[in-house]
Amino acid sequence: MHEADDHSAHNMTDSIRNQLKTVSTATIATCLFKLGLKNQFIQGVQPLVAGRPTMVGEAFTLRYIPARKDLNPISVFQDPAHPQRVAVETCPPGAVMVIDSRKDPRAASAGSILVSRLMVRGAAGIVTDGGFRDSAEIAQLDIPAYHNRPSAPTNLTLHQAIDINVPIGCGDVAVFPKDVIVGDDDGIMVIPAHLVEEVTEEAVRMTLFEEFVIGKVLKGHGIIGLYPPTSEEVRQEFDEWKRANKR
Repeated sequence: MHEADDHSAHNMTDSIRNQLKTVSTATIATCLFKLGLKNQFIQGVQPLVAGRPTMVGEAFTLRYIPARKDLNPISVFQDPAHPQRVAVETCPPGAVMVIDSRKDPRAASAGSILVSRLMVRGAAGIVTDGGFRDSAEIAQLDIPAYHNRPSAPTNLTLHQAIDINVPIGCGDVAVFPKDVIVGDDDGIMVIPAHLVEEVTEEAVRMTLFEEFVIGKVLKGHGIIGLYPPTSEEVRQEFDEWKRANKR
């Protein structure tokens, strides 16, 4: 059995979703690195708008391939079964649509109308390693959106939507349906579905410790022995800090 086959059995809980909203992608990257996963940060993708709350949701995927001109005239968009349109109408509420656009923004992964539809249907966000047309309009919408850079508005048919909710590559990272996607101002981390509980617990613990460390550093404390905590005295201080702050 392929390791990815049991991913669909995992459902992210509200508790995990809320906890992941409190941790950074940098912290998640360290947690996954400790587990031997070194390539979970989607490359070359940034939020259209910085400063928004952290995006968290299970991956729902869409894959593009290079268009073959005889199969992909502009009239294909009139087909009710067109995979791009079907994906927008079937992406579950709370999910993040992740699009494999082959790291090529010459043709748009989506525009403002499709992203508006995702927003209204309750998607948690949209990510592409290509680009969006109407990117300024999408930036005004109340849905997190991440892309490589804006797409040329005219080259609609360089990409051909081919598969929905299959394993894809996005920004050089393997993304399986139901993997957990976390996005902040730094970018996007992909947490394999079967590791999400373990990674969430460790990321929350690390975030709490780093809050303690930053407080010490801003008061003039050196980092040797403090970060990482190689001193027993530091560990005891951390325990006392947690008690004092009811953490």
